[in-house]
Amino acid sequence: MTTAVNYHSFPGHECWLPGCPRVMDSPKPQRPSFATTSRAHLRPLGVIVDDSFLTETKNTQKRKLSQKRKTLLSCPFSIGGHLSPRPTYISDQTILHNRKPCSDDYRKRVGSWQQQPLGTTKPRYLEQLENYLRKELLLLDLGTDSAQELRLQPYREIFEFFIEDFKTYKPLLSSIKNAYEVMLAHQREKIRALEPLKAKLVTVNEDCNERILAMRAKETYEISMLKKEKMNLLKLIDKKNEEKISLQSEVTKLRKNLAEEYLRYLSERDARKILIADLNELRYQREDMSLAQSPGVWGEDPVKLTMALKMARQDLTRTQMELNTMQANFGDVVPRRDFEMQEKTLKDLQEQLDSLRDDYEEVRKEHEMLLQLHMSTLKERDQFYSELQEIQRTSTPRPDWSKCEDVVAGGRDRWQMLAEGKNSDQLVDVLLEEIGEGLLREKDFFPGLGYGESIPPFLRFDGVVENKKPTKKDVVNLLKDAWKERITEEQKEKFPDFFFNFLERRFGPGDAMAWAYTIFEYTKLFHSSEVMSQFYAVLMGKRKESVYIKQKETIAQLLKEMTNADSQNEGLLTMEQLSTALKSTFPFKKDERIQELMEAGGWHPSSSNADLLNYCVLFMEDEEGQSVPFVQKLWEQYMDEKDEYLQELKQELDLELHDEVTLPKVREALMNIDPSLDKQTLNSYLSQAFQLPMTELPEEGEEKEEGIVIRLQTALEQLQMSDVRRMGPREQEPAS
Repeated sequence: MTTAVNYHSFPGHECWLPGCPRVMDSPKPQRPSFATTSRAHLRPLGVIVDDSFLTETKNTQKRKLSQKRKTLLSCPFSIGGHLSPRPTYISDQTILHNRKPCSDDYRKRVGSWQQQPLGTTKPRYLEQLENYLRKELLLLDLGTDSAQELRLQPYREIFEFFIEDFKTYKPLLSSIKNAYEVMLAHQREKIRALEPLKAKLVTVNEDCNERILAMRAKETYEISMLKKEKMNLLKLIDKKNEEKISLQSEVTKLRKNLAEEYLRYLSERDARKILIADLNELRYQREDMSLAQSPGVWGEDPVKLTMALKMARQDLTRTQMELNTMQANFGDVVPRRDFEMQEKTLKDLQEQLDSLRDDYEEVRKEHEMLLQLHMSTLKERDQFYSELQEIQRTSTPRPDWSKCEDVVAGGRDRWQMLAEGKNSDQLVDVLLEEIGEGLLREKDFFPGLGYGESIPPFLRFDGVVENKKPTKKDVVNLLKDAWKERITEEQKEKFPDFFFNFLERRFGPGDAMAWAYTIFEYTKLFHSSEVMSQFYAVLMGKRKESVYIKQKETIAQLLKEMTNADSQNEGLLTMEQLSTALKSTFPFKKDERIQELMEAGGWHPSSSNADLLNYCVLFMEDEEGQSVPFVQKLWEQYMDEKDEYLQELKQELDLELHDEVTLPKVREALMNIDPSLDKQTLNSYLSQAFQLPMTELPEEGEEKEEGIVIRLQTALEQLQMSDVRRMGPREQEPAS
């Protein structure tokens, strides 16, 4: 009996059984074993399947083994839970009984064997192959995206190899390959979709690494600095410990010296007491001897004398003992008088300490307030600085005024003379005046303004009037003459009517209107000229003529005071005389304003009171009527003082500008802020404020006073136009 293995032919393959005609006709194919095929056939394909790689793959996917096992058990190709699409084999104990391998009977038997798969067996290498594939399929996850392309490639090439060499597995392996291809395409799409995220992760990783390196460098620097500080502190601690040890040794030495000194003082005290006792004993003995030698002192009875001496000696001994005891017990006690003095001193020092503590508390609070004020000041400074930066960024740059030298008539010298001591706003006025003067000189005629009620009386004319084209100096001289004539007359007519009558008297009725238009245009144009601007304000009713007249009277009075102070009639005054004259003329001016006037007159902080000043120069005018800075400062101070006076009046009334105020309230407020006002000046102020003639002004206490009402803003505007000034201090000083 011969044991043989029966091979069933695969569909599409040649029969390999012994004695088969097909084997006889064609040579037997040389098939390598699976052990060599699994590695040798994979190397040319560029994939290396290593046992370590397969073991790692198995370990990573063991958790999915139980889930896939159920799926594979239900596969239609499995037999008893094992994947077996290949035909089964009979047992290796089958005995061939004189049958031809390729006969019909043999084929029938083969068919019966195929119907009984459980009783057949396979070649060993095929069983190993099926077991290996079964394990790999169990470990392989076909339903998720967790598999990598590198893991799928070896299985893909293995199945391609088996599809070519084992046609029987072709349906199953083709389906698995298709599933792999689909999953591989999905994985590639997902990889492509995740490529930007990968780049972003790389960028973020680099950024994080840079931050980490920067933080590590910073930490390294801080650690080094802390180490240095630690070393310095350790050195300082060592130094302090050395000082402490030296001080302790010094204290020990001093304590030892103190104990020695104390013992020495005790021994000296005891020796002194013994010495005193010996001296007393010697003195007593000498006294006894002297008494014994002179018995007549105590009488002639020696017994009585001896008893008296004995008693005296005992009393002396007792007294000496008490004295020694008192000295020993109360030697360190302070006398009561010294104690009381020290107690009084302590009390005084305690009071001083309490006072200093209170002062310290006040100073501390003031310091805290100053700190808060300092912080607020810093905030304001920062705010102002930011505002300054914003203004510098957005503001218009300062103009180059030197460009006007070529435009202004007279060239550079005249422009420097015009621009001296003026700010940008004033320079703009000067430039406009120069341009306007040129335009005025180009005009030959002025158009008449008509006869409307809004037209001033001296300008009411229809038609064309001639431009007389005077110089600026001629206009100033003409206005000065008009003011002189106005001051000398009784001022019965209104100022505009007086002005026109003055022109008629000067130039005749035919040219008066032309001169009126000409002077009006000139005064309206030249704001920088004091004579023209003040004349225009009075002419147009914006200021009362009494303001100009009072200002001239004040200047004349000041000149008179200076002349009286000049006893030598040399035209010179010392700075002290100048200050005295100013204070005499303006008794209610503050010291700061007197100082401003002296500086405008030529005084400097470095000047002494003995320096001489030509006071006549302070009141001179140039050819165009422009006064020197001293007179200009007088006018500026007058306007500022008037504004302060009216502002004080408004605060005293405690009303808004649109509120109405009665005459008694204004009268009371004026008397409160300026108690030195006389009745006539007070009535003059009320008449100007309420626009009433002096004759129609009611007396104080009359009933119709309450009926006179005006808006506060209108009253203040009327007083601003008038000559209003303080007549005395706000509160009367007590009489001496």
